[in-house]
Amino acid sequence: MYQMTETEFKFVELIWSKEPIGSGELVKLCVDRFDWKKSTTYTFIKKLCEQGILQNEQAVVTSRISREMYLQQQGEEFVAKTFEGSLPKMIAAFIERERL
Repeated sequence: MYQMTETEFKFVELIWSKEPIGSGELVKLCVDRFDWKKSTTYTFIKKLCEQGILQNEQAVVTSRISREMYLQQQGEEFVAKTFEGSLPKMIAAFIERERL
């Protein structure tokens, strides 16, 4: 699964909160919220469509994956990479430092 940058994630969070959303309305929201130009919004839409995160059909942008599913997949990848796929190892590492 593609790992979004912080800016991409904020952009997709906006879409998750408003979807389905017309691309024109999304451009206006991005001008207000991020101070983006129209071309920047369309670049982000295109890139995230190519990554399978969004879809843009007939100028209506929707997500192809929910926020919860994205975060779950990112968490699973983190555990797999960092703790050899072992949830008990991850929990033990946090308990050891008393951070939970």
